[in-house]
Amino acid sequence: MLPTHHRRAAAACAALAASCALVLAGLPGTANAQADPARASLPSPAETAAVDRTSPEVLKAMQRDLGLTSAQAEARLVNEAEAGAAAGALRAALGRDFAGAWVHGATSARLTVATTDASDVPAIEAGGARAEVVRHSTAQLDAAKAKLDRAAKKAATRDAPVWYVDVRSNAIVVRAVHTAAAKSLVSAAGVASSLVRIERTKERPRPLYDLVGGEAYYMGGRCSIGFPVTKGTQQGFATAGHCGRAGTATSGYNQVAQGTFQASIFPGRDMAWVAVNSQWTATPYVKGQGGQRVGVGGSTQSPVGASICRSGSTTGWHCGTIQQHNTSVTYPEGTISGVTRTTVCAEPGDSGGSYISGSQAQGVTSGGSGNCSSGGTTFHQPINPLLQQFGLTLKTTGGGPGPGPGDPEPGGTWAAGKVYAPGDTVTYGGSTYRCLQGHQAQPGWQPPNTPALWQSA
Repeated sequence: MLPTHHRRAAAACAALAASCALVLAGLPGTANAQADPARASLPSPAETAAVDRTSPEVLKAMQRDLGLTSAQAEARLVNEAEAGAAAGALRAALGRDFAGAWVHGATSARLTVATTDASDVPAIEAGGARAEVVRHSTAQLDAAKAKLDRAAKKAATRDAPVWYVDVRSNAIVVRAVHTAAAKSLVSAAGVASSLVRIERTKERPRPLYDLVGGEAYYMGGRCSIGFPVTKGTQQGFATAGHCGRAGTATSGYNQVAQGTFQASIFPGRDMAWVAVNSQWTATPYVKGQGGQRVGVGGSTQSPVGASICRSGSTTGWHCGTIQQHNTSVTYPEGTISGVTRTTVCAEPGDSGGSYISGSQAQGVTSGGSGNCSSGGTTFHQPINPLLQQFGLTLKTTGGGPGPGPGDPEPGGTWAAGKVYAPGDTVTYGGSTYRCLQGHQAQPGWQPPNTPALWQSA
């Protein structure tokens, strides 16, 4: 029998054989078909992420803000989808050794995967990724950050407003206006200083009220529709929690009566949803530049370093990259956790609006600092936790084909409409599958058909 670390390396190589071949080839399906003809008919990760349905407006904004040609923007989205699938497979294979994954490169998406065990390096490299050996696993850093989150409920964090797990530096970063405030928070949390890096900043993030992602809506002020959703037969939309409380009435961009906030969380998180009346219909689109519609194909969360675009009525379309997931930020009203930090600029009038990577919904605008003239940083509430919290279903342009007409749906625990996180397991058609990337399941993307999202367990 192989030693433990050799067995784990072998398992990782086997798990990655299909998905990582695509990263090396850069062409969806080609290497996969050559390596395993039986898998040739399965959609590639890029197809699963509906890259081919990415709106021209998203591609144009990526070209402008990321300095890409049209071909480079399309190639980057394909590479990011492939890299996300490979990273998910490695996360599952490395287990507690996993220390994060990120993509980098202006016109491509070169994948780096970190581990705490040097014996994992051959498996990571065999999958086509760059390996990095570090001291702390993501589980250790996430646990330490959770201590900071708990301490922040009792400690003043206005002068140390942002903290997050930075997988690229393998540390918890606390961004502080005054260093003493950061040290006080770390001490109150009981977190070892060896896990933390303090960065000085002048930023004092605030919620971006008065913002429109798709369309404006009014509730005494003005905010933005994030993503249209349904809950059973009820239609509505997701938005930021700081825009309104449960029971708050809304009117649409045309000042016609629209709906009512059903639930809202802020601070702590920044999520809410509004149920609309029969005059309004939820569609699988967000409003793009010049009124163009941008299709939403799903909600697969993109990795750190991936491209991302935002729609807002104040500043229009702007793109950038994902800096960190699982960030905490203190606003004047209190601290929110679990948001994503990006390089996309925003200004007042953009709050509640839509963040999208390719055709995949990412989240709704929460707040930030700076502006779109000098540059800035923004935070968005990830869409999948919002959908899960309120039991909502994202409106999409549709997945792939399901069972044929008259064919029964195979039994199992997998269910369309449920939000899955990396590591979750389901059964489908008598087999067990492990989730590779966070997403809300939709008809047509059953586990056997979506190797970018599910792996046989």
